[in-house]
Amino acid sequence: MRPEHKKVPAMPPGPHAEGSCLAVASVLARVGDKWSVLVIMTLIDGPMRFNELKRKIGGISQRMLTLTLRGLERDGLVTRTIFPTIPPRVDYELTDLGRGLAQPVQALGQWAFAHLPEIEGARTNFDARNEKG
Repeated sequence: MRPEHKKVPAMPPGPHAEGSCLAVASVLARVGDKWSVLVIMTLIDGPMRFNELKRKIGGISQRMLTLTLRGLERDGLVTRTIFPTIPPRVDYELTDLGRGLAQPVQALGQWAFAHLPEIEGARTNFDARNEKG
């Protein structure tokens, strides 16, 4: 493999509060998580019960959905409402903050879908170049 990029520009250091990078990184880790994105995208249509979410997302375990919903609730992106019925009914819904996040997440998903053929082509070319190496 040959180095093709010898000069990589570096971002100039900018003023920021101590620890703000770590704080932003923790938020990005939550909203960039695969399951969080899928939960947010699923809840765009309105409140849902746990099992309905699990069915619509597909492939997520009960434990992972529970952990994801707890994290989203902790970050103020999802609310959990318990209705006093027998058995108790629990609905999950995006908060205003969560709905605000849903817009860029949806835009990112649309971009990924629109550019999927280009990305797959780039991956194929990259893999072919590196197999020869």
